[in-house]
Amino acid sequence: MADETVTRAHDVGIPGVRDAVSVRMPAVSAYLSVLRTATAGLAARLDFTIDQIEDLRIAVDEACAMLLRQAVPGTDLITEFELNGQEMIVRVEVSTVGTAEPRRDDFAWMVLTALADGVDAVTDHPDRMAIVLRKRRDAAGPV
Repeated sequence: MADETVTRAHDVGIPGVRDAVSVRMPAVSAYLSVLRTATAGLAARLDFTIDQIEDLRIAVDEACAMLLRQAVPGTDLITEFELNGQEMIVRVEVSTVGTAEPRRDDFAWMVLTALADGVDAVTDHPDRMAIVLRKRRDAAGPV
């Protein structure tokens, strides 16, 4: 059975309180539906539009697919969601052999940059790779 955990840091809406959710699961593509669902639910809490929610779901899925190709078998995929009022920051991280960053001229990277407001690859630990996505709620979206 998968070791899936979802941890809620604080309730949304309390001024000055960090709102974060972490999901840890096996680094296997079969579990990505859990992240797509979590992504959609959290984006809905921030009143993202339907299109923004779908863009974010696809971006998280694509980031995971990129990282899973480099993941060490038998390790975990760790996803951290941080909700900041008008913005969601998603960090997806895996253990790797070495820290070869994703190619920024690759089609998958272009998809990420088209769907998210900000994308970065992070290799701040040896043998770890992360992709960080930022998505802001449109000014025209619900208030």
